[in-house]
Parts: sequence; C-alpha cells; structure tokens
Amino acid sequence: MPAEIRVPELGESVVEVTVQRWLKQVGDPVEEGETVVELETEKANVEIAAEQSGTLESIEVREGESASVGDVLGAIGEGAPAREAAATSERPEPDSAREAERAGVASPS
Repeated sequence: MPAEIRVPELGESVVEVTVQRWLKQVGDPVEEGETVVELETEKANVEIAAEQSGTLESIEVREGESASVGDVLGAIGEGAPAREAAATSERPEPDSAREAERAGVASPS
C-alpha cells in the first residue's frame, strides 16, 4: 500500500502551505528519511521526508500550488522503482560491428 505524503501540522497559526519544490519526480527511487518536497509557509520553509523507501508514485499538488494541513501531496509506493526494474530486464545493446557483420555489411577498417 502506498504511503501518503501529507502536509503535517506546523503550528497553531499555520493552516495553508505552498509547495515550493519537489526534489523527486514520479518514478524516482526514494529512501526513507530522504527529503522529497519543500513547503513554504508565511513563517518558514519546511522539508518533508519520506516515511518509507520505494518509488514516488504520484504528485497531487504541483509546485506553486497551495495545500492545507492534512492534504495529500503525493504517494510513495513499495518496491523497486519501475525504471530500475525495466533496466534490469532489458538485454544489452548488441555490438554494432557484430550487428553489421550479421547484416552482411563490411565494417570500416
């Protein structure tokens, strides 16, 4: 089950934040404790860290948009990042000289 990234309670007077910057994009690997998003309030900037390792699955509030305390900013899914899984299952590119030889084209000497 994905872990939701929520706007935390930041004090009595803070009810709204603005997403200043996402440090990760959807599909990026995330480590537990790593900062994933920076929020801006009237009084301070706040970094929000991942509560679990996994892959950033979604971004619900974009940079420059506002959110309230408790709102979902995004979600981190469990498991290997999709890009890493795809990369490990792909075959390496064939050597171009061997490929040209198979096609009957003489390789430049």
